[in-house]
Amino acid sequence: MAEKPIFEKKNILVTGGAGFIGSLLCEALLKEGRVICVDNFITSQEANIDSLLKNPDFEFIRHDISTPLDPEAFPELLRFKIKFQGIQEIYNLACPTSPKKFEQYKMQTLYANSLGMKNVLDLAVRYKSKVVHASTSVVYGPRPEDGHFFKEDEWGSANLLSPRACYDEGKRYAESVCATYQQVHGIDVRLVRIFRTYGPRMPLFDGHMIPDFITNALEGKPLEIFGDETFKTSLVYVSDLVDGMRKVMEQPEDIGPVNFGSDVDVPIVDVANRILEMTGSSSKIDFKGSLVFMTPLGLPDLSKAKEKLGWIPLVTLDDGLKKTIDYTIASKSLLTFRSV
Repeated sequence: MAEKPIFEKKNILVTGGAGFIGSLLCEALLKEGRVICVDNFITSQEANIDSLLKNPDFEFIRHDISTPLDPEAFPELLRFKIKFQGIQEIYNLACPTSPKKFEQYKMQTLYANSLGMKNVLDLAVRYKSKVVHASTSVVYGPRPEDGHFFKEDEWGSANLLSPRACYDEGKRYAESVCATYQQVHGIDVRLVRIFRTYGPRMPLFDGHMIPDFITNALEGKPLEIFGDETFKTSLVYVSDLVDGMRKVMEQPEDIGPVNFGSDVDVPIVDVANRILEMTGSSSKIDFKGSLVFMTPLGLPDLSKAKEKLGWIPLVTLDDGLKKTIDYTIASKSLLTFRSV
């Protein structure tokens, strides 16, 4: 099987490709290859990829990656000539990320981080693909009391029996699966640890706060914060994250795990107030009970990304919020994903 494309364009597989981050990654990757987007729409939306479906270099496969995937079994992928060319790159972003429906999707989260991870890496072994796996800041554990920034060489910790262990420890386990496949099969797997990200295409009314802040501000409804005045977070705009993931894939060799996020700590109430100012809204701010999946997290040390990749987050919070507000206004009629 060809490790390099034998035809004009390489084949790229993106699991979780219809999600908020995944769809924007697919869009960017179409500039350099043919993209196969795999998703089951548990916490994503078809609307995210509607604009890509007419592109002859893009194909969507509805599939739960927790069950094995055989790309050669899909007639719609024949034009990708996978049997002869294989798949050169895989980006794995498949995992439910719904704060309000976290309890409902616990088993799917567990399977995505275990069976799904195995199935992705089995494809990588089969096609000798290079893999970028989307891990997360939660592998480091909760926000540290001393406030230090997390470096990639920290081992971290997680409560194995906590209500959110299927995600936190699941993501740690997924990294272990990647390392084991790398050691046993010699495949090229790169890890990116993603800190809190925002931008267009985030699902509405699902507990992610920023898209809900914008929608409620535009409608004159209260902005709900799931926590209190002390809730702080870092926020990186999604295009910066996509750029970082592509840089990791482009490296000639694996440089180990890389943090991507913002190292600026921002009170979430300040973000809500900024959205009120930018939208000219007179809505109020309401503080609600915290959600298991939406908690304060630590901040990244970005030294490695800056020194090894030349990466820094370029989009300021104000610019990112403006872009997200503009998108929400333009796409409001399409954003109908509501939690029940």
